Amino acid sequence: MPSFRRPEDTQRRSNLRTILALMRRMRHAGAAILLLATAACQQLPTTASVAIPSIPAGEARVWFYRSLDIYDSLNTPYIRMNDAIVAISQPGGASYRDVPAGQYHIKVDSFLDDPRQDQNVSLVPGQELYVKIVPLRDWIQGGGGGDPGGGGGSYGRDTFYVWLIPPETARADVARSAFYGG
Repeated sequence: MPSFRRPEDTQRRSNLRTILALMRRMRHAGAAILLLATAACQQLPTTASVAIPSIPAGEARVWFYRSLDIYDSLNTPYIRMNDAIVAISQPGGASYRDVPAGQYHIKVDSFLDDPRQDQNVSLVPGQELYVKIVPLRDWIQGGGGGDPGGGGGSYGRDTFYVWLIPPETARADVARSAFYGG
């Protein structure tokens, strides 16, 4: 029996199926994006809530942490030990590195180059060293054009310092910090 469908109807149905398939895919992609965005918004656990392994034999542990202050820079400079990048300074965050015992030069990338920004340390096996990264916001600034809000071409260059903090003081600060890993 011959078909009485017009070629336009067949084409419309084909187009409709394609559109519906695309809409289904877009809905699935949207759900995946929403799921990833929700996961990205979750806060990191505090260091106190994470199980930290013991220090490996022959090594020392260096903790890096930084306070979170609304007036401080949100920049995330690299932290270096003997010129090798070992961590990223995160506002309100803490992380650690286990390193072989020995001599180290610790510094953080900064706009200002002041020899007092860095620290030289001697680490012994089993030692825990606490290094606080201290931002000095707008140490170098200029421009502004008279705008009290900081606009109009103003600029500021963040400067960071490395401070060695006694363990009895630093442990509480590190425990409250978001944990960025070891």
